[in-house]
Amino acid sequence: MLPDQPAINKPFDYLVPEVLGDQVRVGSQVRIALHGRRVGGWVVDDGVEPPSGVELRPLAKVTGWGPSSELIDLARWAAWRWAGRPAQFLRTASADGAVRALPAPGRTGPPVHTPGDELVAEALGHPRAVLRLPPAADRYPVALAAAARGHALILVPSISGARHLGLRLRRAGLSVAILPRDWAQARAGAVVVGSRAAAWGPVEDLAAVVVFDEHDESWQQEQAPTWHARDVAVERARRAGVPCVLVSPMPSLEALSWGQLVAPSRAAERDGWPVVDVVDRRDDDPTRSGLFSDRLVTALRSGGRVVCVLNRTGRSRLLACAVCGETARCERCDAAVVLTDDRQFECRRCGTTRPPTCLACGGTAFKNLRAGVTRVREELEALAREPVVEVTKAGGGPSAVRGAEGAAVGDARIYVGTEAALHQIDSADVVAFLDFDQELLAPRYRAAEEALALLVRAARLVGGRRGGGRILIQTRLPHHEVVQAALLGDPARVTAAEAERRALLRFPPAAAMATVSGPSAPAFIERLEATIAAGPGGVEVLGPSEDQWLVRAAAHNALLDALADTERPSGRLRIVVDPLRL
Repeated sequence: MLPDQPAINKPFDYLVPEVLGDQVRVGSQVRIALHGRRVGGWVVDDGVEPPSGVELRPLAKVTGWGPSSELIDLARWAAWRWAGRPAQFLRTASADGAVRALPAPGRTGPPVHTPGDELVAEALGHPRAVLRLPPAADRYPVALAAAARGHALILVPSISGARHLGLRLRRAGLSVAILPRDWAQARAGAVVVGSRAAAWGPVEDLAAVVVFDEHDESWQQEQAPTWHARDVAVERARRAGVPCVLVSPMPSLEALSWGQLVAPSRAAERDGWPVVDVVDRRDDDPTRSGLFSDRLVTALRSGGRVVCVLNRTGRSRLLACAVCGETARCERCDAAVVLTDDRQFECRRCGTTRPPTCLACGGTAFKNLRAGVTRVREELEALAREPVVEVTKAGGGPSAVRGAEGAAVGDARIYVGTEAALHQIDSADVVAFLDFDQELLAPRYRAAEEALALLVRAARLVGGRRGGGRILIQTRLPHHEVVQAALLGDPARVTAAEAERRALLRFPPAAAMATVSGPSAPAFIERLEATIAAGPGGVEVLGPSEDQWLVRAAAHNALLDALADTERPSGRLRIVVDPLRL
């Protein structure tokens, strides 16, 4: 029995009472007595011979059905792959509540109607395929073709998207389990549809695996161990010997290095991207022109729904004195200050607040050099002379929606917000990126992929080229490969440039990486360096930088073996394998 305690990384032997014999199988969730208290756990093996002279304690209780033996083996692999504990993965693979019995298996016949699609058939004909579909393409034919093979595992980034796709498959006459609600039906047998956690969902007689939008960052778990649903799904397909298709308008370099690329014709792919208007702002004076170009003003007055995206929250992120031109800074630490909603200067580095006055000349009038969405909303309302709704993600939680006093939020025509607005709004006539250079020049090694992902999301709001919607990009880098990829409907432009950069800088997938941080990190790094010195080599430790170490190797095996062979010290330690943000 493996206790549901991540700090305990070893199984214990227990006796199965006769009265519970027909309820216990590998994967069952049980309750056991451990160190004077009852804890939950899983049966991970049976028929084990206990050590001689040891009297086994009996199981206290059988809670119900749990993960299959295949998922238990997968959890052991994942513990090595992401430097975690098997119990952490088995918890994700288990039902939210106790499952005492399973329903009858679902229908396994072909769907009522399966439209022919040569591109999808070609992708499913490969054991490992990467299907590049434009943003406006329908996902349904891919999911239906996979489900026609039998019990398929189909992953969609969002819970709402998974529910919508699952209902469409049910209307085709298929037995579909939408996780996490239908865990018992999935365990009994059905086509399984879900979001990230569904990568660990039970699937009987797995026939095919499909992962939509494999480029999406939401596939990676934020808490350690930072497992990636795409990689879990790929490993499940490999072990089952079934085809796996990764679908994306902009496949990641990791996906392209893994499978065979299948793409539509250039004409069909280009039609699946919207019209893109690039506003070249290289000749504009940044202190005078602001964020609103003439073409943006025209779009605002066109009468359609407009969504403006600016990934800067707050009112003002950078100000300069209108009298002397001095940048507004903190008198304690010299960092730039921001203007809060209550009209005070606040330093985000040390927390100092003060009235809005210039330290150089004492002036009280300031120019806004880098406005946040709150200030932009006010300016848009003055410009458009109608209510504008602000959409941001508040405090890392659900999106916060704020409009002008008396505005009907649901009936608004103009929205402004961070990228959260692209997830909260279903459709638009124009999506305008007010300062796209902020995304292109972000100090992260995946900045280009992240920027293109924003354009993909915007493209889904406005539809394909023939739908009339448009994306407006304001930038001083009109020839950047991300901008050109969206303009021409050709994501391969980003792929080619990124592959060259990553290989030169030794970033994934050209190398395997992990970051180590936390109070126990120095002790762990000291032990890790000793492990590396005694091993075959090929692993390097860089840092520290901001109390974080980077561990890098040419391949995952060397990196993961070194991490697994290093004894962990007591105390809090965070190991992130394959960090997305670095």
